[in-house]
Parts: sequence; structure tokens; C-alpha cells
Amino acid sequence: MYIEKIKETNDIKKIEKEHLEELAQEIREFLIEKISVTGGHLGSNLGCVELTMALHLALNLPEDKIVWDVGHQAYTHKLLTGRAQGFDTLRKYGGMSGFPKRKESDCDAFDTGHSSTSISAGLGIAQARDLQKQDFKVVSVIGDGALTGGMAYEALNNAAKLETNFIIILNDNNMSISENVGGVSKYLNSIRTTENYLDLKENVHEKLMRFRYGQSMVDGIRKVKSNVKHMVVPGSYFEDLGATYMGPVDGHNIPKMVRFIQEAKKVKGAVVVHVQTVKGKGYEPAERHPARFHGAEPFDIATGLPSKEKKKANYTDVFSTVMVKLAARDERVVAITAAMPDGTGLKRFRNLYPDRFFDVGIAEEHAVTFAAGLASGGMKPIVAIYSSFLQRAYDQIVHDVCIQNLPVVFAIDRAGLVGSDGETHQGIFDLSYLSSIPNMHIMAPKNKWELSDMMKFALGFEAPIAVRYPRGTAYDGLEEFRAPIEYGKSEVLYEEEDICIMAVGSMVETAVDARKALKEMDYACSLVNARFVKPIDEEQIREIAKEHKLLVTLEENVEKGGFGESVQSFVNAHNLDIKVLSIAIGDMYVEHGNVDMLKHELGLDSECITKRIVSTYVGL
Repeated sequence: MYIEKIKETNDIKKIEKEHLEELAQEIREFLIEKISVTGGHLGSNLGCVELTMALHLALNLPEDKIVWDVGHQAYTHKLLTGRAQGFDTLRKYGGMSGFPKRKESDCDAFDTGHSSTSISAGLGIAQARDLQKQDFKVVSVIGDGALTGGMAYEALNNAAKLETNFIIILNDNNMSISENVGGVSKYLNSIRTTENYLDLKENVHEKLMRFRYGQSMVDGIRKVKSNVKHMVVPGSYFEDLGATYMGPVDGHNIPKMVRFIQEAKKVKGAVVVHVQTVKGKGYEPAERHPARFHGAEPFDIATGLPSKEKKKANYTDVFSTVMVKLAARDERVVAITAAMPDGTGLKRFRNLYPDRFFDVGIAEEHAVTFAAGLASGGMKPIVAIYSSFLQRAYDQIVHDVCIQNLPVVFAIDRAGLVGSDGETHQGIFDLSYLSSIPNMHIMAPKNKWELSDMMKFALGFEAPIAVRYPRGTAYDGLEEFRAPIEYGKSEVLYEEEDICIMAVGSMVETAVDARKALKEMDYACSLVNARFVKPIDEEQIREIAKEHKLLVTLEENVEKGGFGESVQSFVNAHNLDIKVLSIAIGDMYVEHGNVDMLKHELGLDSECITKRIVSTYVGL
């Protein structure tokens, strides 16, 4: 087993070249075995095994730096840097992260988790290197999907100014280049990056500039070169931006990849190495269904099917059903997502109403302004984006939607704690960043029926409005409570005295359990479903203050700027005679782990909440 020889960084260089393909196969078997148990990003990792091996062979880590875009494809990198043992705790609380983490290894050059960032970060590292007169290589690895994000082009534009080496690996697992230009492309790339060619180009330029009309001659040659290049070189776009282009190269051919990277290291400036790979390579179920194995749950290796049977519908399923019904009733309903039609539940909508479905790629900023344009044109846009991804479009929400008070509906999936993906994916900031925006309105459903009712309400609302709901199984309790949605009004579920719990969205289910525990200890406790986070139900808070000593707010969001702070501010401003206990997430980032375990660690489970309520109430 060659994989057993990989104990620490650069051990791959001790393995004979003729055995590297065997190592690649062993790595795939290792990843399939481990991820089938823990879950994780499988397809993307299987697709870049050889690419990662080539990088580790051609570079000298940790001195040289690799920046992974998104970072979900860095499992082989972790394995080759001596972290094989960590895969047993992959994405578990206290275990190894599913993304690069600088605190985990000095071979992880930059923490990632969101898309289209690698070129910017890598360029920054390269500039820092040059300013400090250091000598090492910087490589940014970015997928073709991540190139749909505008930030990548901002960085490419900036990288054109660089006069020292900076390598960008374009990991392309979707596009194809036609054969009639493939041979020419390979030939041109074979000479373009050789030392003789680069020396010749520099020498010719210097000599021409000595002549009186040297500059005009250089400009003319450049024009001819550019016209020829556009006809025969598939990477002319990158070269027009100022980067040298190499490729395409088979990303599963290790010797070829190593050779390309070694040649790329000689370029003075930014160089794009175009690598073609197959997502899910080596595991037939992942090759056939790459979307399903992007972020896989534990599965049976023989069949590729999930190990656990799907039980109840989750919130995304409910949203999916509601969207189809809304579209059937109103031809103005359009759906927008940022490269997540499956994850956000819009696949059925896309199949039934393809003309009214828009996948804009990994471009949340564009998605929001595009929705604003649709709204101003008389359509009813619903933007479905994960909570942690929507924060990338904060500026567009402010300037393009809310200043104009346009009726855009934001369906915010994965709000609250999402678990195994960790800090970059926890949706714990949306209540805070959305509440700060004038003209924005925010709702959160207590169960699956209320999500349906809120979406219908939101569609008829003539202003910006957000409906935020969590990941996971949709709560089907409290079915008997289904009062009509009224603007800015909460819903009283149980009315008693002394203690009142006012919970937001997913925390209503937890509040039901906490109230039950309090009742068993003979405490009288009311329970109110907040429904609206903005505006808060001021009238209801006044009523609560008349009959209760303690008002407890519960939310799966950071405390700063959240629902609890809004309630506390109102109570203070109107001198209401009631103590407010805000239970939320502290001023922190939350790492990866099982959601139930994270809630306990954060004091957001019913047991911890009950103890805090009792302690606070007794102290009054």
C-alpha cells in the first residue's frame, strides 16, 4: 500500500514515478471508504486526485503556497500532508474540517469556504512575497464553476499588473475544447513557456525598441499576434487580460500535469494552466450523478445510495412544493438561484417553468440586482439563496432592492446552524445584517405549514421581504396553530403568566420542549411564535409586560443585531416593567459539527435554555 507511506508533507516525492497511478487509485478508494461513513464532498475530490498529486510533486510545501477556491476539493491535499487519521473525524465536532484551515496545517495557506476567492487571495500572497523580497511559488486552484463569480475576474484584471510568477490552475470539469484547435494549442504552449522562447521574446522587444519606429513595429507585431491567437488559441481571453495561457491539459495525467506546472513556474507574471478533469472520476455513481455526490450524506459504496432512508420532508422540500404552486397561480412568478437549483429546491420549478427559472451561476450579487430589475419590470421574483451566501450580496440588497423598495422575495435556506460545513456556512448572521436595512421585512416559520403560508404572504407583499428557514427536517408539530399571517403580528401559542418565551422560527420547536420542562417544575410559562423579526410585534410585547416578569427571546442567530436586541431596545425605550433574557449565539464563529451537539455547546438546546430561564427567574 503506497498510501501508507504518506506520513507527512512531501512524502509523495519518495514514491517511484511508476507507482504514482497506483497511489492515485488507493487515494480514491480511501476517500470513498471514509466519506461513505462521514459524508462530505466526494465528487469534487475524486476529480482532482491527480491534479493535487502533481501540485505536491512540482511544488515544495509548505514554503510554496496553494490556495484552494471554495476548498471543498482539498481532501487529497489533506491526505498528502499527513492528515489521514483526521478523516475518521471529518466534519465532526472537534475533528478535521472539510475545508482548508490554517490552524490545522501550515500547508493550508488560506482559509476558504466560499467561491471565487482564490485568485484574489493568491494574488495578495504573491504581492506580500514580492514586497518582502521572498522567493516561493503561489498557486490558486479555481474551478470553472467558480469562474461564474465576478470577483474572479476582478482579481484576474488586477493580476495582469504582476511581473513575478503567479500560477492559476483552472480545474475545468465541464467544458470541452474542440479537437481541431487542440493540437495547435498544445504546440503553442509547448514553445511559449520555454526559456528560449521567453528569452527570444524579451531580446526581440529590446532590439526593436532601439530603432526610431521600434514602438510602432512592436505594436504591429502584437496586433498580428493577437489576430492569429484569437483564431487558434482557446485561452486568448485570459491572455487578453494579461495572463499567459497554457492548456488544455489532461488533469488525470500526472507526468503531463507536473511538466505543465514546472513550465508555468518559469513565467514572469500571471499564468493560467487550463486543466480538464472528470468530476467523480473513478467511482461510477459519482460520475453518473455528480450533483448528488457534491455534498454527499453517508452512502452504501456498492450502490451509491444513501445509507439512511429519507424520513420526513425537509424545509427545502416544502419550499419546492410551494414554489410550483405559486408559479401555477401567477405567471409573473420567477425563480432565481446562484448555482444551487438542487440545493435550494428549485429543480422541479426549473423543469416545469424553464422560461421563468434563472440560474445565474455563483454570482449572488448579480442575482439580487437581476431580481431588482425583474421586480421593477413587473415580475414577482423569488431569490432562493443560502443564508451564508446571501451575505455576499449585502450591498445589492441595500442599494438595488431596498432603497427602491422593490417587492423582491428572499427565500433564505440553511438559516441558523447548518452543522458539518462549519464557520463559512453557518447561517447565523442574516437576522442581524438584514434587520439593519430600511424597508426590509423578515419572517421565520415555526413549522412546515407556516413556511407555506409565509411564502404566499410574501408573494403578495409590495416591499422587500425575507423568509428564513433552517436546514433539515421540517417541524410538523403545532399543526393545530395556524392563524392567518398578519403583517408584523406574532402568534400566541400558550398564554399563562410569570414567564413568556418568544421564539423565532426554528427555535419554536425547542421552546415547546423548554416550556414542557418548566411546567414540570411548576413554572407558569407562555409561548409566543414571533413570526416577524422585523418589524417586531410591539403591541404584543406591551401585553406580555403586563402579565409576566420575564420575557425570554430565542433565536438561532448571533445576539448582536438580532431579534433579542430589538426586543430589549423596545422594552428599554418604553420603560416596560419586565426583564428580558436574550438567548442567542455569542459574538463568535461556530465551527463544524452535528447541529444538536453545537446547540448544546452554545446553550441553545432545551436543557440549557431551561436552566438559564430558571436561574434568571429565581434571581428576579
